[in-house]
Amino acid sequence: MKNLESREDIELLVNSFYRKVVEDETIGFFFKDIVKVDWDKHLPKMYSFWETILFGQMSYKGNPMAVHFPINEIKAMEKHHFAKWLELWKHTIEENFTGQNASMAITKSENIANLMSYKMEMARKP
Repeated sequence: MKNLESREDIELLVNSFYRKVVEDETIGFFFKDIVKVDWDKHLPKMYSFWETILFGQMSYKGNPMAVHFPINEIKAMEKHHFAKWLELWKHTIEENFTGQNASMAITKSENIANLMSYKMEMARKP
């Protein structure tokens, strides 16, 4: 176990996490079937997103909420989807990292999952 402290660490975390995600029956279909993610484009965005969130590097340029609304229109992104995302994320952190940044990555992910879940639910209401 090591501290989560560099871009390389984030790349390991994100890559390990998404390997779990695509195999998961609860949320993998969003990535494989609905979005058909181009991993060569998506993964570097996620590295920058988490580098910005955890280290304040400001390398991420984008609006993650806006990207998810069109997906939510095709297939509802519900609380149990975000719970599974969070479970896989936490598990990936805990099996690879320790320390303050690892704890912060969990806390930040909980906040993100709660906010996104709420916003996706509200977007589906008439």
